[in-house]
Amino acid sequence: MASRAGPRASGTDGSDFQHREKVASHYQLSVALKSEIKKLNVTHMVVWMLVGAQVLVSDLNLVSHRVVASPYRWEYPYLLSILPTALSFAALPRNNVGYLVVSMIGAGLLCVAPIVYGSLEMFPVARQLWLHGAAYRFIFGFSAVSVLYLLLVVAVQVHGWQIYYSKKLLDTWFLTTQDKKKKK
Repeated sequence: MASRAGPRASGTDGSDFQHREKVASHYQLSVALKSEIKKLNVTHMVVWMLVGAQVLVSDLNLVSHRVVASPYRWEYPYLLSILPTALSFAALPRNNVGYLVVSMIGAGLLCVAPIVYGSLEMFPVARQLWLHGAAYRFIFGFSAVSVLYLLLVVAVQVHGWQIYYSKKLLDTWFLTTQDKKKKK
């Protein structure tokens, strides 16, 4: 090993450094997946805040129910979906496998399950809107069922990608762990 002021190692001209500066692909993949998961977590926070604002405004009677419709039943359990997102944020800095696994399970139970229930709960109202063009619940002048179905479409995509990227990140972390075990 040569120092800056000392002699160069024998048998090298100093151009053999490139292999030492290459970052392992699973570390690069881990960083990329963490970035995507963070973006999805922030998007989920925005969706959660919209649902929370509608529930809060309606339940506290801050505005008339003609302006902001009363919430559907699925919106209350969906508000618990903040817990898996918080665990996901907590898992990323230190590669905490346990938190990420619980976050994925929680996303299925507290995020996706209320969304599925909500789509089934609102289907008769959406069908009535489609067939007869009559809407009885509104959010700022728009049909509440249309607005909430749009929100559900975004939420399904966000949670689906979040679970997918989390699974890929776990696979990457386990690959790293297995490589370390092989070297010992």
